[in-house]
Amino acid sequence: MIRNPFLAAALSSSALFALASCAPEEGPTRLPCPDGQTCLHFGNVSEPKSLDPHKASGTWENRIISETILGLTSYDAAGQPIPAAAESWTVSEDGLTWTFRLRRGATWSDGVPVTAHDFVFALRRLLNPETAAEYASITYLIKNAQPINEGNAPLDSLGARAVDDYTLELTLEHPAPYLPELATHYTMFPVPRHVVQRVGDAWVQPANFVGNGPYVLKEWRLGDYVRLDRNPRWTEPLCIDRVYFYPTTSAVDAQRRVLRGELDVNGDIQSNRIGPLRDNPATAPYVRTHVWLGTAYLAFNTGDKGEIPALKDVRVRRALAMAIDRDFIANKLLRGGQVPAYGLVPPGIAGYVENGPKAFYADWPLERRQAEARRLLAEAGYGPENPLRFELKHRNSADPMLFMPAIQADWRAIGVDARLVVNETQIAYQSYRIRDFDVADAAWIADYNNAMSFLYLMDSSTGPQNYGDYNNPVYDDLLNQADAEKDAVKRAEILARAEQIMLDDAPIAPIFFYVNKNLVSPRVTGWVDNVVDHHRVRYLCLKDGASVAAR
Repeated sequence: MIRNPFLAAALSSSALFALASCAPEEGPTRLPCPDGQTCLHFGNVSEPKSLDPHKASGTWENRIISETILGLTSYDAAGQPIPAAAESWTVSEDGLTWTFRLRRGATWSDGVPVTAHDFVFALRRLLNPETAAEYASITYLIKNAQPINEGNAPLDSLGARAVDDYTLELTLEHPAPYLPELATHYTMFPVPRHVVQRVGDAWVQPANFVGNGPYVLKEWRLGDYVRLDRNPRWTEPLCIDRVYFYPTTSAVDAQRRVLRGELDVNGDIQSNRIGPLRDNPATAPYVRTHVWLGTAYLAFNTGDKGEIPALKDVRVRRALAMAIDRDFIANKLLRGGQVPAYGLVPPGIAGYVENGPKAFYADWPLERRQAEARRLLAEAGYGPENPLRFELKHRNSADPMLFMPAIQADWRAIGVDARLVVNETQIAYQSYRIRDFDVADAAWIADYNNAMSFLYLMDSSTGPQNYGDYNNPVYDDLLNQADAEKDAVKRAEILARAEQIMLDDAPIAPIFFYVNKNLVSPRVTGWVDNVVDHHRVRYLCLKDGASVAAR
């Protein structure tokens, strides 16, 4: 017997897929590609909020920005950090001073040299409070970055200095051996100082855009596509001359477009369709999944802007977190390789403790968790006579549309009335950043392969991305201790203590650990599945011939 109606819907996906694959299809329709050139059509999941590295925050924006701007380091095809705008670097004995040597001869797409002054200018712009960069806190490891961003120190006190045109010196608050990987993130990218000083934030409009990456921004039709063309000043070989990025908000529609040959890649697959796709010999070669450093979780609004006082009560948060049937969601509903999560930091992250911290109820059977959840709610004053009611706001992307109703049903089983509110992904995250939610469906993908990339989210100084305004001075202090600890083993132990404290406080409810899911036409070559899910277009090529799946 199927115990949950959502499982019935999920199990019907194979039949639905079979019917869809038998339906008549029109031939592929692709935007024009200039004669003699090769064009790639990439489904990018969501509409970018901005293509300015200081205004962006999503993986869909990262895909585009990282093709147009090159940081000190970048990723190779296998997702490993490599030198990029910097050809080499050295580190002082105390780990606090990093000196990067930039490549001579590198220019912006308008021919102006890329210099260390562009990097200094960019970091100051990122941290300037007037920029209101929500991602600024990721660079707080740089000397004086936090007081500058909080308006308590002048911009020129930042620990970033152009020793000369081709030498950048960064002074840190604490040792950070992961800095070369962090430098792959767009928050540390340079911006063209000579253009930004002239046109301000309009520098990322196609008419003004200047970049130092392999591609340049040529067109952005809101809700339709972003078009990049080969940078004529890029000196390394490229197979792809033009790339179109589409906001494919429906993974199911995007699947059809990939199989018809309209798209070459889509950056997502609806999880419960992975099995049917793999079972069909014609479509199995399209499915590309891999372990990913990412966690899906719920955030409880515990801050001053929260309108549900009950969520400030740890008993209520624990009750809500423990009542969720993660095994059902990951293994029976999604069925895409996701792993049930009882902690924030995903397994396999570099330099962390083995079998990391978990919520105290992780090994309890669901029935025991539900009984304890009802007891905690009753102790907090909620029950049949006074049911707890709130809104659960979630994204309209493929997987949340599947598992949010399951969570709603889990909570209904313990007497909680959660009303689902669906928003487009960008709108949802904007609501989270301004604390316009009760409970939020969120996800985090590592910016660099280190536990701190996840744990810093719950630091009280993180700002907009600490969606629920979690604030525990003991937690914050442990993160600071970890930053100051040079011994890698001791550092990992300190971070694990912090994570356990946070999980006990339950400001979030982890749901599952991600796998990356891409639908990639067999025409595409050079694609390497990797743990960070970065697939730069400069490493890709297209085979000749049709890209339509056999029917």
